[in-house]
Amino acid sequence: MLRRCLAIVPAAGVLALAGCSQPRPVANTAAPTTEVSITAPAAPVRGNEVTIDGFAFQPASLTVTAGTTVTWTNRDEEPHTVAASDGSFHSPGMGTGATFTHTFAAAGTFDYVCSIHPMMRGTVVVTG
Repeated sequence: MLRRCLAIVPAAGVLALAGCSQPRPVANTAAPTTEVSITAPAAPVRGNEVTIDGFAFQPASLTVTAGTTVTWTNRDEEPHTVAASDGSFHSPGMGTGATFTHTFAAAGTFDYVCSIHPMMRGTVVVTG
């Protein structure tokens, strides 16, 4: 009888301890997700109109064919100019709603600025 008791006591102890234990928490193994936004650089726009708005030329880069007349329109409350870096064209000061046009006769790349606000820059690419 003593042998039976000695065999039952350890088995009962193991069962009692097993009932007191808590399950281990499961670690979250899912990889965190991150949203990534990729913006391609602005490509030159085709057309013949440039708007001046928010102290910027929009579009900043325009592609036209030789012989095209480009029109700049000032939508800002401040006056602006359109001045080619090579001196080939220069508008007078343009108030709100004023326009300036220039016909590009030859192929080339023409960088321009607002001479009042030189941080404003644009480019016209003329193809043959």
